[in-house]
Amino acid sequence: MNLVTLTADNFEQVLGQKDLTVIDFWAQWCQPCLTFADTFVQVAKRFPDITFAKVDVEAETELAADFSVRSIPLLVILKQRTIVFAESGSLPESTLIELIEQAQALDLNAVSEQGDRD
Repeated sequence: MNLVTLTADNFEQVLGQKDLTVIDFWAQWCQPCLTFADTFVQVAKRFPDITFAKVDVEAETELAADFSVRSIPLLVILKQRTIVFAESGSLPESTLIELIEQAQALDLNAVSEQGDRD
């Protein structure tokens, strides 16, 4: 399945698998995290060509620090290893699907060129 547990040890391998990676930073004691987990799994089933990764912030403190996790749940979407979305809080399924579709359609080269002109 396209749903994996992301660790410092497998980080490079996981991010190298697909163009898009959706990461859920969570903890067992966090009730909103546990509620969002069902949504995350359901959406992962809809997008088999995308890697969905879960990071337990208590077990993976280094990854949590690398992503500057301040509150959870934290959803991060990376396209070609570039963060294109990061926001704390639980999202409804429809919003998560919309964000993923926007990330899929995003042309990073066009974004880069626009930034160069500013």
